[in-house]
Amino acid sequence: MTVSDCVFCRIAAGEIPARLAHSDELCVAFHDLNPQAPVHVLVVPRRHVASLFDTGEGDRALLGELVLRASAIARSLGLAEDGFRLVVNTLAGAGQSVFHLHLHILGGRPLAWPPG
Repeated sequence: MTVSDCVFCRIAAGEIPARLAHSDELCVAFHDLNPQAPVHVLVVPRRHVASLFDTGEGDRALLGELVLRASAIARSLGLAEDGFRLVVNTLAGAGQSVFHLHLHILGGRPLAWPPG
């Protein structure tokens, strides 16, 4: 897949409309089109990274910032009182269907364990 074929790269570039929850120089966050909870937002780095397996030592700052931004976004969406789940699916066997690294913010209802 090329970056020009990646739906999340195209959303980050503003080529595909999305209901944004956050946007800055590092990432965009948008509401999932197929939500699995009342709040289901994806946090996507602007730089194309296919999965966690495509990160390395040089990506420590990126990964840390994505988690910190996810926490701030969750708070802004009203999830501070009851909490939220942060999920990163890595590869198809774990449920990754778009091969651009993304974090799922899930909340707004009780979340069972194990998840699936």
